[in-house]
Amino acid sequence: MSPYRTPLLKPFRILACALLITSTNAPARELAVPDGELVAVELATVALIAGTHTPVVLLREPTSGGVVPIFIGPPEARAIILALQGAAPPRPMTHDLLRDVIDKLSGTLESVVVDDLRDGTYHGALEVRVGPDGPLIRIDARPSDALALAARTNAAIRVAPSVLQGGEGMEYEALAREQVVTALGITVVEATPALREALGLPDTTGVLVTAVTGLAAYAGMHPGTLIVKVNEQAPDKPLSFLELVRATSPGEQARLEYWYEGKAHHLSLPTTVQHRPGRQATSL
Repeated sequence: MSPYRTPLLKPFRILACALLITSTNAPARELAVPDGELVAVELATVALIAGTHTPVVLLREPTSGGVVPIFIGPPEARAIILALQGAAPPRPMTHDLLRDVIDKLSGTLESVVVDDLRDGTYHGALEVRVGPDGPLIRIDARPSDALALAARTNAAIRVAPSVLQGGEGMEYEALAREQVVTALGITVVEATPALREALGLPDTTGVLVTAVTGLAAYAGMHPGTLIVKVNEQAPDKPLSFLELVRATSPGEQARLEYWYEGKAHHLSLPTTVQHRPGRQATSL
């Protein structure tokens, strides 16, 4: 099935979610672990399991510096890539529609959780707040769909310790094309010669910033920035930007050197995951 096509069953799932959101009497989906045990992570990118064509979404866990790969299907992989790219489809796709349904019903997606790994299958949920002072409703969801929705809303992402452990030792590799990576709230792509020429960027090894959120945005970083060093090392590809951020020593801040509007700049950022209710700067 093409990643652009939506299975017929999915609109009915959306309708079911809408009914759950509007019914405060709906039974809550229970978490598999205590809420306090869930760990905040950052949605970094979509990659492939090494030597295969199997897509996974990579979640960055800042405390350990680890990356959690979660298996997803090709349609969901494409949906997450489009969201990371900031691409707006001419007509709403499934996850765009669900985002709009939640919004029009006065709901806010506060977080998505991946709280269990049973028999090789990940389990997750949406946590939706109905109205500014309304109840929090937890809705059962496939993690792949929940993460694609989180990528569109910047909702917090929290995972169980068993999920973190389940991805240990799993090797992954970058996509051959369209690699887009987010770390520290900074989304980067490959700085191609065409993009460098269009933006007047120097011919220096680095990755191009396409969107910024959180502390990086408040510190003055903008789309169109060329990041040339992370902790004194040059990222030559988007995935290497993620790996260099991961290599930041525990308790230290990631030190960035970047080029913007003809000048070199320096910025230090904590590696903690920030809850970001929306993008502070849009994609190029």
